[in-house]
Amino acid sequence: MSSLDFRARVHAALGDPARLAIVDILTLGDASPGEVGEALRMPTNLVAHHLKVLQDSGLVARSRSEGDRRRSYLRLVPETLTVISAPPAPEAVRVVFVCTHNSARSQLAAALWAGHSRVPAASAGTEPAERVHPRALRVARRHGLRLAPTRTTHVDDLVREDDLVIAVCDNAHEHLPTGARPRLHWSVPDPARADTDDAFESAFADIATRVERLASILLPGEDHD
Repeated sequence: MSSLDFRARVHAALGDPARLAIVDILTLGDASPGEVGEALRMPTNLVAHHLKVLQDSGLVARSRSEGDRRRSYLRLVPETLTVISAPPAPEAVRVVFVCTHNSARSQLAAALWAGHSRVPAASAGTEPAERVHPRALRVARRHGLRLAPTRTTHVDDLVREDDLVIAVCDNAHEHLPTGARPRLHWSVPDPARADTDDAFESAFADIATRVERLASILLPGEDHD
C-alpha cells in the first residue's frame, strides 16, 4: 500500500463521528471494548464494527490483559496519527526563493527562513532590481530582520540543480527557465502594486505562515558537491 493510500485509509477511518469519539477516549488512556461501549452508550456489535475499522487502519492496537487474560485493552497508535497531518517530508540542500525583482517577497522569505530552519536559504529574481524595496526594508526591521539594501541577484547566477526553488511570485513561477524550474509555488500578491505599509505587512504575514509550515517538515538533504 502506498503512503497516499495509507493516509486515505486513516482519514476514512476518522470520518465517522463514533470512531473519532473512540480515538478521543484512547487519547487519554487505554480502555477495554466494554469500557468504550459504556462511555459512548453504544451496543457491543457496533463497538466491534468501529474497532475493526480503527484496527485495520492502524490507529488502534489491542493487547491481552496481564491480569485477566480473557480481557483485552485498546490503545491508540499515535504514530499513525502523525502520518495524516502532513505529506511525506521533502529534502533540500538549499532553499532558493525567487520572485521577479528580488526586492521584496523573495528577500523577506529568505530572511524569515533563516530563523526557522538549519537548511540554508538564498533569494534571487528573474529581473533583479538595483535595490531592495524601501517598504520591504522597513517591514523587515519592524519584525527584527535585516535585509541588505543593495544585495539583489539574478536567478541564473545563483540557482543550482539540487536547490529547492520556491517561486513566491506568479510571474517567476510562469517564466523561470527550465534549469531553475520551481518545485514549489507560493502565490503571494505583489505588495509593490499597492505600495502601502499594509500591503507589505500582509505579504510578510502570508510568507511567514508558509515558511513556518514548510520549515517544520523540510529535512536537510545531502550535498553531493
